[in-house]
Amino acid sequence: MPPPLNPWQSYRKAGTQTASPGQLVLMLYDGAIRFLERSLQGFELEDPSELNSAINNNIIRAQEIIRELDYSLNMEIGGEFSATMDRLYLYFDSELTRSNMQKESEGIQTIIRLITGLRDAWFEMVSKGSSNNSVAELETATA
Repeated sequence: MPPPLNPWQSYRKAGTQTASPGQLVLMLYDGAIRFLERSLQGFELEDPSELNSAINNNIIRAQEIIRELDYSLNMEIGGEFSATMDRLYLYFDSELTRSNMQKESEGIQTIIRLITGLRDAWFEMVSKGSSNNSVAELETATA
């Protein structure tokens, strides 16, 4: 018998199971931003091992989220939108790999700014409701 989930884990699990595709994309953007912000905090650490570990681990987690967003694109239905997002996600991944290898924060800050812009746009669309045709079309393109 698996151990019971703590209340926070139960809440998060229920939230992801009941979220619309647009809300899931929003959650993924939030997660990527959170991990990238944590990676920036790693630059403040004194111990080189801890610094490298904090930066590396959090960038890798953000890249996993970005790759999931990329894999979820429906290239057939999404057309040019999906192709553009694919190129953008590939750029994010490449820039984060470079920033991780060189341990420089500027690239991470750039990606945070860009993902935050995407996240804010998704928030606006999702908050207007899924009855809006453009939201439903974008959710289809990313599902």
